[in-house]
Amino acid sequence: MTPKLFTRRAALGLAASAVAVTAVACSSDNGSSGTPSTSGSGSASTPTVPVKLQLQWVAQAQFAGYYAAIDQGYYTAEGLDVTIVEGGADIVPQDVLSTGDVDYAISWVPKVLGSIEKGAKITNVAQIFERSGTTQISFKTKNITSPDQFAGKNIGSWGFGNEWELFAGMQKDGVEVSAVKLVKQAFDMNGFLAGDIDAAQAMTYNEYAQVLETTNPDTGKLYTADELNVINWNDVGTAMLQDAIWANSEKLSDAAYAEQTTKFIKASIKGWIYARDNPDKAAEIVTAAGSQLGVSHQLWQTNEVNKLIWPSTSGIGSISDTAWKQTVDIAMGTKNETGATIITKAPPETAKNTTYLDAALKQLRDEGVDVDGKSFAPLTVELQEGGA
Repeated sequence: MTPKLFTRRAALGLAASAVAVTAVACSSDNGSSGTPSTSGSGSASTPTVPVKLQLQWVAQAQFAGYYAAIDQGYYTAEGLDVTIVEGGADIVPQDVLSTGDVDYAISWVPKVLGSIEKGAKITNVAQIFERSGTTQISFKTKNITSPDQFAGKNIGSWGFGNEWELFAGMQKDGVEVSAVKLVKQAFDMNGFLAGDIDAAQAMTYNEYAQVLETTNPDTGKLYTADELNVINWNDVGTAMLQDAIWANSEKLSDAAYAEQTTKFIKASIKGWIYARDNPDKAAEIVTAAGSQLGVSHQLWQTNEVNKLIWPSTSGIGSISDTAWKQTVDIAMGTKNETGATIITKAPPETAKNTTYLDAALKQLRDEGVDVDGKSFAPLTVELQEGGA
């Protein structure tokens, strides 16, 4: 069943919580052995607990697992009535969570670490993305293949806490922020395509695809990957942990909320497994949920996001000590254009807690669900002009 839309945003990236999606009881039609069924503690006749999930951006396949968990009835099976609240450029998910307006939020770890140092009582309970999806791309004619070549160039940055991997990569290569012309990049690739930005920020699952969905005026055909140089921060060594599920730290001491958190994580993981095993259907679910970009773009995005999750080293949602330390070290040691760092001291122990994830993973493994995805193989996706 397709998630129900309550309202529509006017344009991509402009509205805040303009779309809400409510969980309904559905039946999974997937018969693969490693894919979860809808069996759980809830049923269509059992009252469900209302739960709100705040996204950090608008409806797109970056969040395919949560939309799939609604569509396939995984939340309902756990006794949860989940509403997805979309984000936008002016929405800070961790702030919405901290004020008690939602029950859980999706946000990048470095952004939340800054909020925690300022007093936010929130905890990373499941690190869904194991790898970073952030890159810096340039046309090959610019001859930019590493951060040490950024000096004197127009370097695009979105800001809003998305810039730290870029700054860390530059400083690792001995290039200070003051040595480049930092260009405030819009959440699109127009400035890059117009030639105003030499190297632009691009998520593997979104903006990079937007370039490949654009016609090259010199050839009359879509741009190809062969025309681009891509700097991947995972390769550079300055990747930081991104999409995680965050919970209210103080409420975790309440037994009911703690149990709910395990159920929410379990159902969310089932949704991500469904997106892994059924990327075409997951793309359709997200498109139907109100995405402004088409099915080909959402399929690309689902496929690329799957690469950030699968294969999972220790089970989807696990928090790698090495990746966490790298994220914290960069947050403490990398300076922005004003000389400031994200945080000034190590975060408290309450910044992460895998208790609820561990319980969810055990339940899923006991049910025979594949939470590791060791055999995951990505698709080859053919993009269409404009992301149709």
